[in-house]
Amino acid sequence: MIVVMERNADAKDVKEVLDRIEEMGYETHSIEGISKTIIGIIGNIDREELINSLGAYPNIEKIVPIQEPYKLANRSFKNEPTVIKLGEDVTIGGKEITIMAGPCAVENEKQIIDTARAIKKAGAKILRGGAFKPRTSPYSFQGLQEKGLKLLKMAAEDSGLKIITEVMSSEHVELIGKYTDIFQIGARNMQNFYLLKKVGNAGKPVMLKRGLTATYKEFIMAAEYIMSEGNYNVILCERGIRTFEDYTRNTLDLISIPVLKKLTHLPVVIDPSHGTGRRDLVAPAATGAVAMGADGLIVEVHPHPVKALSDGQQSLHFAEFREMLRNLTKVARAVDRKIISY
Repeated sequence: MIVVMERNADAKDVKEVLDRIEEMGYETHSIEGISKTIIGIIGNIDREELINSLGAYPNIEKIVPIQEPYKLANRSFKNEPTVIKLGEDVTIGGKEITIMAGPCAVENEKQIIDTARAIKKAGAKILRGGAFKPRTSPYSFQGLQEKGLKLLKMAAEDSGLKIITEVMSSEHVELIGKYTDIFQIGARNMQNFYLLKKVGNAGKPVMLKRGLTATYKEFIMAAEYIMSEGNYNVILCERGIRTFEDYTRNTLDLISIPVLKKLTHLPVVIDPSHGTGRRDLVAPAATGAVAMGADGLIVEVHPHPVKALSDGQQSLHFAEFREMLRNLTKVARAVDRKIISY
């Protein structure tokens, strides 16, 4: 359930209602909107008890039941779209479509610094790169781990970019948190609930990737785990789901963009690299994503894709990435959004 406070309710009025709800044994989450404060109530709710107990408070406008199991991500809880800010000049969820790019894995100093400089020059705002790599085969390159994180940080400081990198285990959250600006939860860990709760307490934005077979409801419920720990800076990332089709690596579900925006207030990012698994399809998929309202793209870019230690077949060359962003600026303009490209 949610409690909508009157426009004229002040901080004291809100605190009285919060205290009363918590006295009844429920967990509360409040969001101060543009004109009103909304209180979300979490727990095994006795609707009649709540309505009877809160009905006498004069500064409550209404009490609204939420039928869906996800409460904090729900549009009913927060109608305005969430905009996540990283420093002064990077936002995710605003009018500008945010570009995140970089190699699947950090391989060496030259590779990551050259890539950071190239994507910054093209218009990207956030550097992606894996230091701990979840691979299907135990014999594949597993990442440079903390050395990779240090190289990411070096490249980000050199280029002025922010960092997003994947965390695979709850025991790595503290370490990775020293280097990254955004935690990425990969598709394989979408329902690793202990890890979700851990990053929910880490104090930094989290980009959650949709699991290979996850429904929209399951995807949003995973985000709810992070938000239930008090971290509302969650980004939903569609990276393709598994279907019977084997021409592409995954089936990129672009209709997820309007669906997730209708059901939640969270920003939605598309991964056209994993979504297709093919370099020649990355730009067309990104074009569709921008046209359908995506708030950002996360794209794999490598100085020499044929020599990449992982995912070279879906990584763009620097020139291909630059050309894609230039073309995407036209699409963004057509849907009243913008992409920075050079």
